[in-house]
Amino acid sequence: MRSLILSLLFATTAAGGQPASAPPRGYVPPEPLPIARLEAREVRRFSAPEARQGVAVDARFFYAIVNSRIGKYDKQTGKKLAEWIGDRRRITHLNSCVAAEARLICANSNFPQVPMASSVEIFDTATMRHIQSVPLGMRLGSLTWVERKDGVWWAGFANYDEKGGEPGHDHRFTMVAKSDDGWRQIGGYRFPDTVLQVFAPLSNSGGSWGDDGLLYVTGHDASEIYVLREPGEGPVLEHVATIAAPLEGQAWAWDRSAGRALYGITRRDGEVVMMTIPPVPLPARPAE
Repeated sequence: MRSLILSLLFATTAAGGQPASAPPRGYVPPEPLPIARLEAREVRRFSAPEARQGVAVDARFFYAIVNSRIGKYDKQTGKKLAEWIGDRRRITHLNSCVAAEARLICANSNFPQVPMASSVEIFDTATMRHIQSVPLGMRLGSLTWVERKDGVWWAGFANYDEKGGEPGHDHRFTMVAKSDDGWRQIGGYRFPDTVLQVFAPLSNSGGSWGDDGLLYVTGHDASEIYVLREPGEGPVLEHVATIAAPLEGQAWAWDRSAGRALYGITRRDGEVVMMTIPPVPLPARPAE
């Protein structure tokens, strides 16, 4: 039987045919989408020693984040008003938080330990008390950001080439997952190669949806924000823009009370940076 299959395959190829896996004759791959190059505008800086992993922001305050510690600051004066300090044996690595409905919803992981394990930790912004923990257990990657949009939870799961990575899952396995209210995964996307190559050898650290319906993400330390669009078809996000920005990767947050204002961090200096983000022009998709 095996020799018969090989003979048929050889005969088809010799007669000018092609194996099923080959593209059809005359196939021309579509041109890659153009990637816009834009630049953010810095507005203000604040000193915040906790600004090592990320920052969250609401209408009145910003929250600087490092591992098992969060500092609450007045947005106008930069004065520190309160802080939360946790048990690092339980909450090891707060990667990011998002402020919503008087809550801080934070992504926590056991990085750089393996196997990777993650949880969502929730805080009351008024009292800075920890009020809820959602253990996610072990998933394909380390939770780095989480946000609710359109009735579902969106989250970034990072994979690394070296420290904190698991064998067989390098940075290319970094993904965006979509989960229901029971935190069961119901969908997700792969990052495009143009973004994965700048994540390497580390991964995706921050992410959030813009009011324009686009997903904005950052790597570990590059001073850039990558803008992604849902593809409409298929499992890979589309890279539509790269924005040069005065931040050093890590987690960041939109100031939803101030249009296209965004808060990021420079971890080397322990600073929170407010900036504005330009509108992103969208390329047309190739005609079907």
